Amino acid sequence: MWRETLVAIQALVLLAQPAALAQTPLQALADNLLAESGSPGAVVMRGDADGVEIATAGVRALGEDAAIGSGDLWHQGSNTKSMTATLVARLVEQGVVSWDDTVADHLGDVIDTISPAYHEASFLHLLSHRSGLPANIGLVSTLRFATSDNEDMPAQRLRYAADILSQDPVGPMEETYHYSNAGYVVAGAMLEQATGMSWEELMIREVFEPLGLDSAGFGAPGSSGEVDQPRGHKRGLFGGLNAVAPGPRADNPPVMGPGAIVHMSAGDMAIYLQAHLAGDLGEDERFLSQESWQRLHTPPFGGRYALGWGVGDARLYHAGSNTMWLVQIGLDRETGRVFMVGVNTAPDEAAETALRAATGAVLD
Repeated sequence: MWRETLVAIQALVLLAQPAALAQTPLQALADNLLAESGSPGAVVMRGDADGVEIATAGVRALGEDAAIGSGDLWHQGSNTKSMTATLVARLVEQGVVSWDDTVADHLGDVIDTISPAYHEASFLHLLSHRSGLPANIGLVSTLRFATSDNEDMPAQRLRYAADILSQDPVGPMEETYHYSNAGYVVAGAMLEQATGMSWEELMIREVFEPLGLDSAGFGAPGSSGEVDQPRGHKRGLFGGLNAVAPGPRADNPPVMGPGAIVHMSAGDMAIYLQAHLAGDLGEDERFLSQESWQRLHTPPFGGRYALGWGVGDARLYHAGSNTMWLVQIGLDRETGRVFMVGVNTAPDEAAETALRAATGAVLD
């Protein structure tokens, strides 16, 4: 599982879908997503100026009777990255950090093994995957963090940063786009050193609470006993899906939080996405200025990846998976529509194809 967990699920390509599917009511889209993906459960959310619709299908865990509910929690995987970038924007506006602050600025005094290749890597480089950092620290190191005490996360993130920042770059900074979970952990460690607070505390204070994301939290949702929330599913050695109860085996190590471990309901995701859309269009500057929203949504060094977002012609989108869930989110500037589609299953060709079809239908 851990080898697979290190593979980042990046933004999925949004494909146009047949008109018949595009005109299907939302509940039928959820039912179709369930059937075509082979997942135990599915969710489809669509929001616009008229409100938010949520449709669900299937069960929380294979072999259980508990149906997926509209308020259930979904593991967001790498969709967490845009939230960490949003957190940085909040702290930039408060004057706590700046976009151009570098690894050397915040970590140079506490890590003495930083390769010179990363000294000038800034928040902009790290959050747009342009720092030259490898994708992850490696399997053996990740396993050590998976079995660590989870109480002192800033200390763990410093150790993680020291490991990855001592490794050779995959290419020249700024010129090289290389999707890196590790870059987001380094950015989180920089924020922790700048503020004296953990990334988790900062995320709650600066993003979850101001936006009213009451369901948002960290790690696999629910309890290890009663199936009170959807569970992720992974494939067994001989095929088939197995539900994974919340716990260390159900998610990435907590040290990877800034890039990978947030969960929330579809309704709260709609609030989060609508804040991004309204801010981008200059319709609401209470949470962030339009300048900050545009910074978040614009690739700083060219290409198609901004700060936690894949960029299409008029759309922002991202997908996330910890190899036991698969959720895509996005917004469309032209239609004023936001969306989330997801399944609680191991990503494979069938699940990814079904998710693309549902995404295209929701946005049409």
